[in-house]
This record gives sequence, structure tokens and C-alpha cells, in this order.
Amino acid sequence: MGEKLERVVSGWALIGGMLLIAIVLVTTLNVAAFSLDRLARLVGASVAGLPGYEEFVRLAVSAAALMFFPYCQLRYGHVNVDLFAKHFPARVQRALDVMWLLSIATLAMGLAWYMLEGMWETKGDNTVSPVLGWPEWPFYAPGIVSLVLWAIVAVCQVPGDRTDG
Repeated sequence: MGEKLERVVSGWALIGGMLLIAIVLVTTLNVAAFSLDRLARLVGASVAGLPGYEEFVRLAVSAAALMFFPYCQLRYGHVNVDLFAKHFPARVQRALDVMWLLSIATLAMGLAWYMLEGMWETKGDNTVSPVLGWPEWPFYAPGIVSLVLWAIVAVCQVPGDRTDG
């Protein structure tokens, strides 16, 4: 696998991690505001939560959720059940690996296509989040990129020998 692809996939996962950190920070702030509101009510005051908190979390999670799949594929981190296959000859195991890698790539590209169609439909409908007023279609893009990267990694793993790590 190319070093450049590894760097892109690793960087993509780091961006996903930064989005998760942002989600945790915003959630922490919102919980703190809720707690302060409970205390403020004791003295007749109030503290508002973050407006659009749920929308931000929903949109950010939808962007971040798939960003780890390419890295996971790069590290062979997906669930792999070798109950029977480990007893097959090496050639059969290799054929099964190729079949599954190509299946994963096909699945990822199919999902990317459907997400692309959904993105264009959402854009065409001018869908915006109700509180923040953010257009929702851009939040499809990280998922589409993630699925395409996942497919690329799986295809790149087909010709080479499997080396974990």
C-alpha cells in the first residue's frame, strides 16, 4: 500500500477524531449549562443550554462516523471470522480474502453512490437544520469521501500479501 494513501487515510481518521473531540466538548458545555441552570433556578434565575446542540451533534456525528472505516480497513481491523477458513489451503484462503476485499470495495462504492444521490437531493430540497439554519448537504461529503477511501484501501489490499500493522 502506498505511503501517500496511508498518510491520507491516517489524516482522515485524525480529522474524524477531532470532530469527536468537538462533539464531546460541546456536549460537556451543554451538560454544564444544564447543571448551572438547575443551580440558578434555586435563586430564581436560569441558564440557557446551547442553542442547536442536538443539531450540531447529529450533523457532526454523521460526518465523523464513517471517517474511521478507511483506517480500520488499512489496519485489517474489521471483524474477521476464520472459524473454518483457517483450515483451508493457503490458495483458498487467499481467494476468500480477494473475494471479501472486492465485496467490501463494491459495497463501499455502492453506499458512496447512494450518499451522493442523497446529498444532491438534500441540496436540491434546500434542507437546513431547524435551529441553526445550517444547510445539511455538506455534511454528506465526509461520509462520501470516507466510503471512497475505504473502497480504495480494500482494492489496494487485493494484490499484496496481508501484513498486519
